[in-house]
Amino acid sequence: MRAARFLEARGYRIVARNVRAARVEIDLIARRGPTLVFVEVKSRRATGPDGLGGHGRAAEAVDDRKQARLRRGALAWMGEHASIRRRSRRVRFDVVTCLLDESPRGDARETAAQNDDTAPERARWSIEHWESAF
Repeated sequence: MRAARFLEARGYRIVARNVRAARVEIDLIARRGPTLVFVEVKSRRATGPDGLGGHGRAAEAVDDRKQARLRRGALAWMGEHASIRRRSRRVRFDVVTCLLDESPRGDARETAAQNDDTAPERARWSIEHWESAF
């Protein structure tokens, strides 16, 4: 998963991927130092005239309702993993957005060589990370 590799390259250790707790899917749970981080990952293809694929910005999809669900899932997960919670002095909720630009001149932060196998050869990814997003 692109977002996990992005975080790992920045010093995060991935604790879990795509877990379910209290009927909520949590995309990533990571750790950085004493901080436990619950990460919502949103992806979009840059295919529309606005470069957003007609779906708006990925981070906009993490609305109040989704935030409440993620908090509920995080509380349930921490209840099931008390030893991990005890070692964490802080809990945080982050959002990572991945925007796929399939045009050859995409303004991207990562090169085509780092793309997933499913992306066209010249595609590029732009990844943004919002710490303490909510």
